[in-house]
Amino acid sequence: MAGDRSCDQTPAIIALESVAKTYDDGQCTVLENVTLSVPARQFLAIVGPSGSGKTTLLRLINRLTEPSSGTVRVDGKDVRDVDPIALRRQIGYVFQGVGLFPHMTVAENIAITPRLLGYDRQRLAARVDELIELVRLDRASYRDRFPHQLSGGERQRIGVARAIAANPHIVLMDEPFGALDPLTREGLSDDYRRLHDTLGLTTVMITHDMVEAVLLADRIAVLRDGRLVAQGTPPSLLAEENDPFVKTLMQTPQRYAERLSALMAGR
Repeated sequence: MAGDRSCDQTPAIIALESVAKTYDDGQCTVLENVTLSVPARQFLAIVGPSGSGKTTLLRLINRLTEPSSGTVRVDGKDVRDVDPIALRRQIGYVFQGVGLFPHMTVAENIAITPRLLGYDRQRLAARVDELIELVRLDRASYRDRFPHQLSGGERQRIGVARAIAANPHIVLMDEPFGALDPLTREGLSDDYRRLHDTLGLTTVMITHDMVEAVLLADRIAVLRDGRLVAQGTPPSLLAEENDPFVKTLMQTPQRYAERLSALMAGR
């Protein structure tokens, strides 16, 4: 499902260089000396305990927050030298809860960024229809519905469609499937991985679900207390022996599988 995981020779599209983020005049440190690069077309999962700095790291990439020190680059450019609105229009953002505008139809929600970019009416309508079908919904049935008329999984699919509406090459995802039921979550995460590969996206996703991280991502970055403590392919991190924290975290799927096997054997 995760496709080709050998991306090491591809130039970095996103790069964080010795990045720190502090608040209260340096009294509260959220991120400390983080250096991380994401090659083009790679799917990176960021994992770690609550409060480890995952969402802050994601928000640094599209300038929803600024680093206290260090440099964040997107497409080789320091994001501080790029207009933040222009930067965000080039980067899709999907988050838990979706954030669809309740007074707008599905079509109107998807069309927000393309309309701001000056798409004419015909091009806009064609793009909306294309995207609804791309996320595996029927355009005739869904384009004129309002968010309250959709299930959680359908809203999240429209959130993905909206995020990629202006053809971004980078998509940031903050716990995008966390509030969904298990079957919907599995289907939607598989479909997003398919879109990632088909469209040649670069994806950075925060997740607390280690099974999701291992099965979806090309590479995993582990944060703890604001520091990047490990990064690598899922197989390399699953084989980790030197760091007890990383080992325990990465073995979560195996422990679940063992408990489930024991439960089934007991029955």
